Amino acid sequence: MFIASTIASVIFAVLLVGSGVSKLRKAPAQLQLMETVGLQENRLYPLGALELLAAAGLLVGTLWWPLAVAAAVGAILYFVGAIGSHVRVGDRNVKAAALMLIIAVAVLVLLLLSS
Repeated sequence: MFIASTIASVIFAVLLVGSGVSKLRKAPAQLQLMETVGLQENRLYPLGALELLAAAGLLVGTLWWPLAVAAAVGAILYFVGAIGSHVRVGDRNVKAAALMLIIAVAVLVLLLLSS
């Protein structure tokens, strides 16, 4: 189970880095998304940083498992919040956030099973 949780953690970390860097670079798609959910552009940096921190926690957590568990829980909370932001404004385009949430939950389950 350790190998599966490590592979899942690394794959999820790569996805988080991609999303986080996109926010830090203020990619047009991210700017449009922020406008849709009613968040100010200055929120992109903290949100991108949170995703990068979660990715780092997952990667370092391959050596120290409690850190990976904390990173996975943080990512779950992050994406629950993202979905909530969409729902709050009536936007039904939650596929990406829902997929990331599902992956975060799967990573957490694998981490807990491999402990």
